[in-house]
Amino acid sequence: MRVGIPRGLLYHYYYPFWKTLFEELKAEVVVSGPTTKEVVNKGIEFSVPEICVPMKVFTGHVEQLVKDVDYVFIPRMVSIANKEYFCPKFMGLPDMIKYTVPGALHKILSPKIESDSDNISNPKFYREMKDILKISSWDLNRALKKAEKAWKRVRALSKNGYVLTDALDVFEGKKNLSQEPVFKNGEITIGLMGYVYDLYDPFISMDIIDKLKELNVNILTFEMLDERQIYDSIKFMRKKLFWTFSNKLLGAGYHFYHNPRVDGIIQVTAFGCGPDSMIGKIMELESGRFAKPFMTVRIDEHTGESHLQTRVEAFVDMIRRKKMVSGGVHHEGNLSLYGINTGL
Repeated sequence: MRVGIPRGLLYHYYYPFWKTLFEELKAEVVVSGPTTKEVVNKGIEFSVPEICVPMKVFTGHVEQLVKDVDYVFIPRMVSIANKEYFCPKFMGLPDMIKYTVPGALHKILSPKIESDSDNISNPKFYREMKDILKISSWDLNRALKKAEKAWKRVRALSKNGYVLTDALDVFEGKKNLSQEPVFKNGEITIGLMGYVYDLYDPFISMDIIDKLKELNVNILTFEMLDERQIYDSIKFMRKKLFWTFSNKLLGAGYHFYHNPRVDGIIQVTAFGCGPDSMIGKIMELESGRFAKPFMTVRIDEHTGESHLQTRVEAFVDMIRRKKMVSGGVHHEGNLSLYGINTGL
């Protein structure tokens, strides 16, 4: 039996869990290839215009897989935190795919994930898969325990400072722990805000992480922080947001503002993302209060790589110049003279 896992949306966050789960159930795991322009075009062709770029990209990955596998795994992600939820597009994603991608109608595995934490190993979420895959409860429980351990190992790497792409390389055996230091001795540190499907797909983000590494920048992302650090940063809010990953990003953003080690913040967001438009505006307004530069990079299927590279290089260069002038002391600087949106 061949089970396809699309290389999109929550792939970078949960792939170690999903891969281990299906391999322990004696299935062959087939992952779609890296995102390309052709994948994006297929996603645009087979999806409704109103959805965001990451959803279109995911649709293209499903189209790439569906002809060559017995099932495509698309869990119905409802919640991974108490009283917080996923974007409605995630909840309806299995149905959208079934009725838009040719050949997908009877090939979608879509267990409903409704957890109170981002540990999704509870067997009750996967009961409907037992009859479809012809597996016993014992086999399923054993596989889920192995999957949970694999996922926790990768989460531990993230919290030790590894960006997810490097952590997944370690998981796949492509890189040893000693091959990638936790942090380079970069001249500056950037807090990088963005959902995993925006940051870690090189085509969508135009490889922003590698570009920052090339500029000798230390990178901090939300998945490197403990949950307590994230939620303590937004406990002043009278009410949390409805969306789990939006809360993670907002909490990470405030943590970056309070952290004296962080020199500036870059938000990578997809055009058309409602929650992100609000988070970005909040972070922009708070930039002046915390005297830290903030920049939004908004991407869509037409964004050009040269445009992003120019903006990121200018942002990093101005922070570096600011630190040189101030002797490394963090204080307010007017980067808007250089076309950088600081929110000041």
